[in-house]
Amino acid sequence: MDTTAPALTPTSRVLTWCLHLLVAGLLALTAVRGTPPVVAVAVALGVVYAAGPLLPLVRTSRRAAALWSAAVGLTWVALLVLSADAVWLAFPLYFLQLHLLPRRAGLAAVVVTAATAITGFAAHTGTFTPAVAIGPALGAAVAVAVVWGYQALYRESERRRVLIDELTATRADLAEAQHSAGVLAERERLASEIHDTLAQGLSSIQLLLRAAERALPAHPEKAAGYVDQARRSAVDNLAEARRFVAALSPPALAAAPLSDALERLCATTSAQHPVIVRFHLTGDPVPLPTAHEVALLRIAQSALANTVQHAGARTADVTLSYLGDQVAVDVTDDGTGFDRADEGFGLPAMRARAHSLGGTFAVESTPGRGTALAARLPLTEDAR
Repeated sequence: MDTTAPALTPTSRVLTWCLHLLVAGLLALTAVRGTPPVVAVAVALGVVYAAGPLLPLVRTSRRAAALWSAAVGLTWVALLVLSADAVWLAFPLYFLQLHLLPRRAGLAAVVVTAATAITGFAAHTGTFTPAVAIGPALGAAVAVAVVWGYQALYRESERRRVLIDELTATRADLAEAQHSAGVLAERERLASEIHDTLAQGLSSIQLLLRAAERALPAHPEKAAGYVDQARRSAVDNLAEARRFVAALSPPALAAAPLSDALERLCATTSAQHPVIVRFHLTGDPVPLPTAHEVALLRIAQSALANTVQHAGARTADVTLSYLGDQVAVDVTDDGTGFDRADEGFGLPAMRARAHSLGGTFAVESTPGRGTALAARLPLTEDAR
């Protein structure tokens, strides 16, 4: 009955009403069988008892609840003095005291009430026997066991409820974290895809149009060739853009194996840029998972784009190797090389692609001595 008391559950409300009805019934039994003074005290006890649930202070203050319990107990003692039938009211009083008072105080109040009931009943009967003490004592023991058992179950239920609330909150936080991680991973994937395809294609178109601009007006045929190559590159980039929308694999892999796609990539790069790109195939080709093919093709595209834009190379070689339990793509050029401290976005994206499939990525470059990179992906039994 303090401010920290748990809210009543449907079960506890039923038990409370059962207690009220028990008190009312026992008071009615005592009054019916008693004298006018007994009836008057029984009515007084009923009024004092009924006042408790109606007073807000009793519901919110442990001190007020204890005072109300004491008033009920003293009125009951007065009734017990007048009538032996009042001894039966000790049983609901046990529950009332155990519910309203702290654990030790409630137990002490129950012991006092039981002793008072035994003493009063013995006084009315004029004799004291073990049977006189067994009834109130057994009722007190039952009341203590029931109330303390219910309180233990309630505390366990509250712990479970708190645990479930914490688990629900944790699951919600985990779902939010997974969602955020998924969004970040998808952004990284799209950034890598755009860098390896659309950005490289647009850079190629820009270089071709600049070459066409330089060829005009002296060499219109040559300029027209550059423009035609830029148009074809734009068509390829449009297909890539549509693939992003449709979430399909690269168009180059739609109807051809990885080796053919890499060979066409080398031929297209040689035709569009002043660099000779050669393709090499080693080992016995085996079917690859789509994820492996996409990753290796994108790595080769990004590597050749870097060669064309930054290396100033005259020749480059792309090698696709089937190594039994691995598949690898190696790209080398005879360009200017670069300082490993300045990798930009392309190399980290290539490395992330390889690592996402459990593979490795290595690059070797020295300024003035060209660049060599190698991406290797494992082929598990399922993959093969």
